[in-house]
Amino acid sequence: MTLWFVFALMTVAAIFAVLWPLSRRGRTDTGGSEVVVYRDQLAEIDRDMAAGIIGAAEADAARIEISRRLLAAADQSGRETPVQGSLTLRRAAAIVALVGLPVIASSFYLALGSPRLGDFPLAERSRVADANQPLANLVAQVEAHLEKNPTDGRGWTVLAPVLSRLGRYDDAVRAYRNAITYAGDSADRRADLGEAMIGTAGGVVTAEAKAEFERAIALNGDDAKANYFLGLAAEQDGRKADAAALWQKMLAKAPSDAPWRPLVQAALVRVGGVSAPALPDGAMAAAKDMSEADRGTMIQGMVDRLATRLKTNGDDVEGWLRLVRAYLVMGERDKAMSALADARQAVANDADRLRQLNEGLKNLGLDG
Repeated sequence: MTLWFVFALMTVAAIFAVLWPLSRRGRTDTGGSEVVVYRDQLAEIDRDMAAGIIGAAEADAARIEISRRLLAAADQSGRETPVQGSLTLRRAAAIVALVGLPVIASSFYLALGSPRLGDFPLAERSRVADANQPLANLVAQVEAHLEKNPTDGRGWTVLAPVLSRLGRYDDAVRAYRNAITYAGDSADRRADLGEAMIGTAGGVVTAEAKAEFERAIALNGDDAKANYFLGLAAEQDGRKADAAALWQKMLAKAPSDAPWRPLVQAALVRVGGVSAPALPDGAMAAAKDMSEADRGTMIQGMVDRLATRLKTNGDDVEGWLRLVRAYLVMGERDKAMSALADARQAVANDADRLRQLNEGLKNLGLDG
């Protein structure tokens, strides 16, 4: 309130500074004062001549010059009439300006501004978000903002996945629900909500979570997260064949570089589904006309060649991940674990490659 009061005083002062000259009566023209001065000079000449200070000839010359100036001044004074505006009209204009300007400004602010926006104290304005401060502190700041602005859909959308990563699944569920309410419904938000519900249930796909995944599929039939967790729900219900069919359908439709493909392939191996390592396009075309035995032989040969190449070029992280995945798909878990150990040994001295390898193995469900 103090700030607005100061702004109001400044506005009134600025208006008065402009309108004050208009509120005063116009001064009468001073042209007549020159006539009086010249007449006084004529009288002074007469006094000087009477006192013998100047002669008659000098007095006549001075009278002629002063009379000429007197006539010119009198003529100018007669032709120029001071222009004076109506004092009442000027005062009315001042009142209209004093009242009208604030009313017009307020109307524009109510239409275009944010009069209901909460205060932003100086302490908070000077508090710049620091990327180096703990994530929990940043989350607390966002939560404090959302307590004052509970309808901020964008804020809930940003906060929800962070809460999930922090393991605060109950809070994440509430944040996702608010994001859907205030930012709009979508397949991604429904699938994320279902995943947070699984977190609250300790990894179990509950009926409530399954309902959210089904809503996501209704919005987008190809949503990868929703399809994966619906397959997981089938697996947890003991319907492994249904889970395998759903995951096989996902792999058949997905691009070869889909980031979630290794996770689904590992899940498919877990339920005993039939799958094969990804093959080059030419090999895929050739394998279509082969018998199951011949196709298996061809795949085994490709895997063996990949394993041989990696023994001489152990820096190929993607190659190691393909080899481990292939062994898992083929049901040869011992070979997969052996390849895993060889891969870690090969990239042990390269921190970036080791991190990339560990992330890929985690996607395959091999954390250890």
